[in-house]
Amino acid sequence: MATSRRTPAAAALVACGLLASACSGSDSGTDSGTGQILNVATTAEVTTWNPVKSFSTEVYYLSNVYEPLLWMNPPGSKERFRPALAERWASSADARTWTFHLRKGVTFHDGEPMNAAAVKASLEASAKDGGAAFIWSTLDTIETPDEHTVVLKLKSAAPVDMIASSMYGAWIVSPKALARGEDYFAKGVDAGTGPYRVSEYQAKKRVVLKAYDKYWGGWKGERYRTVVARITAEPTAQEQMLQSGQVDYAAALPLENVARLKKDKRYTVTECPTFQSHTAFFNTTKGPLKNVKVRQALAQAIPYDDIVKVGAEGFGARARGAVPAGAFPYDEQLPQTPYDLEAARRLLTEAGYEGGKGLKLTLSYAAENAQQAKYAPLIKDSFAKVGVSVELQPILFNQQWEKAKADPAKAQDIFLLMYWPTYSDAGSDNLVSLFRSSDKPFFNLSYWKDATYDKLVDEAGTHTATDQDKAAALYGQAQRRLLEQAPGAFLYDMRTPVVMNSEVKGFACNPNYSFSIPFHQLHRGAS
Repeated sequence: MATSRRTPAAAALVACGLLASACSGSDSGTDSGTGQILNVATTAEVTTWNPVKSFSTEVYYLSNVYEPLLWMNPPGSKERFRPALAERWASSADARTWTFHLRKGVTFHDGEPMNAAAVKASLEASAKDGGAAFIWSTLDTIETPDEHTVVLKLKSAAPVDMIASSMYGAWIVSPKALARGEDYFAKGVDAGTGPYRVSEYQAKKRVVLKAYDKYWGGWKGERYRTVVARITAEPTAQEQMLQSGQVDYAAALPLENVARLKKDKRYTVTECPTFQSHTAFFNTTKGPLKNVKVRQALAQAIPYDDIVKVGAEGFGARARGAVPAGAFPYDEQLPQTPYDLEAARRLLTEAGYEGGKGLKLTLSYAAENAQQAKYAPLIKDSFAKVGVSVELQPILFNQQWEKAKADPAKAQDIFLLMYWPTYSDAGSDNLVSLFRSSDKPFFNLSYWKDATYDKLVDEAGTHTATDQDKAAALYGQAQRRLLEQAPGAFLYDMRTPVVMNSEVKGFACNPNYSFSIPFHQLHRGAS
């Protein structure tokens, strides 16, 4: 996924957000014996309430309303997955048959039972018409031998445990609601099994979630039974709402103000890793950028450490390739491109562009992305030191992306992109989506075509479900090919500061779901 990979609304979303301040304001306080109210300021708009079609920022809400078969635990956990709607699961030795045993007694919010037929209908709908249908490309058939058993048959081996825990394209939905079509969901009607129901929706203004009393996970202690989310695009406005006591939790505070909050004993600050990363693509179809030495020179003329310090306000870490740290198949042995202006000058000379030789390039970035707006000038200034002139072109992401896909020969020279994998396999996503050859550009915005690279990622993908070590080794070779050929430069992996009122408990980082917070896990006090 990219800065606005799903839709324009996604551009402003900041992962996990910042929690802070005590409850107050017109919607604040205790809900008369039914638990606390959590007031939230967020950038997350709703492009669709249809959980099958969803591929954008509404996941912020949907992830609290719907559930998948499995949840994926944070990297480093003892167990990689934990049960959601499936209590047990297993795969055949060839990873082409996956069997899921479902929880019993679970109901959808519309009263329908959650059973094998419902899971079959949901997954078939996602595979056919889903916003993330591509994650189910290997699905062949689904069998339901009994009411609480689902068997997925695949055309080829695939890591269905990873796919079934995706934050897009894997929600289980009431078949009664699915049969009613898109219009049924338009006004915020929901049909999930999750802890919350959609109680109120005012487009671009407000979403209210309220507890589903029959939730199979139960309601213990001072959990937030009502969540009031105010959709607020501007970080400064969110900060004002936080300071005035209108909200408990502001999802997009200005990063430069986090240090001050960290010193305030009223808050706890957690710095969370995410699977979001920033990449600069070089247009390999245009003029001097066809020359690998020019691309290598530009990659070595990027001030990576300054970009993390200025663009991310320190909330990031230099990337090590196209796979973010913690995601499969991250390679901690992969070398990082150095910032070396002398080497850049030497490479430009070898390529026939001594002193830059009048090189003039265009660099486009998403105008609504505050971090890119901060660090793009750093790239421009550093390139000037090796004689390369850069024209910065801030464009709203959807326009930037459409222009980039239209005609590579007329497109930008450099494209800045913030991206994250749809599910936690950045081999089949990042390495394939961003750099594998394609006839028509989608997210391969370097327009690079390399048969050696394609062969490596294609073969690696066939081993992910059965031999991840072998798959990782092949993906590692592919990433070294990327560094050698330099169709892009890997800037940094993002980290998100999460600031909570010290009375709010239960939060834990999970980069697999960095665009949502499980409100049901939060509570007040020690309960």
